[in-house]
Amino acid sequence: MLAAITAAKRGRRVLLLDKNDRLGKKLRITGKGRCNVTNDCAPEEVIRAAPGNGRFLFSAVHAFPPEATMRLFESLGVPLKTERGRRVFPVSDRADDIADALAGRLEALGVAVEKARVRSVRVETGEVTGVRTERGDFSAPHVLLAMGGASYPGTGSNGDGARLASALGHTVTPLRPSLVGLLSDDPDCPAAQGLSLVNCGVRVRDERNGRVIYEDFGELLFTHEGLSGPTVLSASAHLRQMEPGRYTVLIDLKPALSPEQLDKRLLRDLAENRNRNFSNALGALLPQSLIGPVVRRSGIPPECKCNGITREQRQDLLRVLKSFSVSVSGFAPIAGAIVTAGGVDVREVDPRTMASKKIPGLFFAGEILDVDAYTGGFNLQIAFSTGFCAGSHL
Repeated sequence: MLAAITAAKRGRRVLLLDKNDRLGKKLRITGKGRCNVTNDCAPEEVIRAAPGNGRFLFSAVHAFPPEATMRLFESLGVPLKTERGRRVFPVSDRADDIADALAGRLEALGVAVEKARVRSVRVETGEVTGVRTERGDFSAPHVLLAMGGASYPGTGSNGDGARLASALGHTVTPLRPSLVGLLSDDPDCPAAQGLSLVNCGVRVRDERNGRVIYEDFGELLFTHEGLSGPTVLSASAHLRQMEPGRYTVLIDLKPALSPEQLDKRLLRDLAENRNRNFSNALGALLPQSLIGPVVRRSGIPPECKCNGITREQRQDLLRVLKSFSVSVSGFAPIAGAIVTAGGVDVREVDPRTMASKKIPGLFFAGEILDVDAYTGGFNLQIAFSTGFCAGSHL
């Protein structure tokens, strides 16, 4: 939509083809319907927030930075606000307001909009001549593919763009989920299913080299198949070489307490429950669904009386509480991922114009490209920046 607006403002005749009944179908559900439209930061920070080929974005993000995105929507009558982490949302908390503002601008500029599924891009003598759709052919000397990735296929983002690009001879790196839940074979995950830890520390360790590759603090959710929640979704963007058992999530269940402070807390709790079984003495320290897993991992017999727990056993318990480990077996399905990683190989795309280096007249923008970023409005900003560049050069 932004590419079409940009091209139309330059006096180009523009036809926007969308197989959905309503423009911006995926945009309308972003940010849980609130639309985290961008991040109020400098262009360099957007680039740093994109572990997947961030350097490719240098020209695009400088040509249309977050400041330009905010200025655009304010000018279209959508007041914005900035929240924690410099995340920018419409004041109304309605993603529809963002999508409707773009649709309204398209109409005002006279952009033609047709509902049609594109079947292929027409190429004659090595140059783009238009597209073939289920409703017939449309002729044009320039075609932009901005068809998203393969996540939330119900919105139309079902991998069609990658298939079209591949059919045209472009290299498409394998599509994979990013900003997605993690799967685990650990039985403690379904045992704690539905438990949300609002304030916990999260680290991810690469078992190949023992290095911690990600660290965060915030909310985590146990699911029947593994882990989810904001900290886990963010962590998933860092797991670039996924294979079963390679990564371990380490959860600090008591991040507000240092090991020394937590040890004092354990001493106090055990003293208050000195004559009770160990398994019945952790109710004030842990959610009910985690007591069983923590007791088992500590190695302390459940029936052991609290007054009989040794210093060594207490240290074992402390390690479990500060580093509750969950081995990762893979990503949750891409259909539920917030972002698709992989896509059209950026080495085959001009970073200044978003034009194909292989086929004159062909352009790409947004999630169809092999570029992805962390949560916080960065992925939408990438869509706007690349769309602006494509629209400026069509």
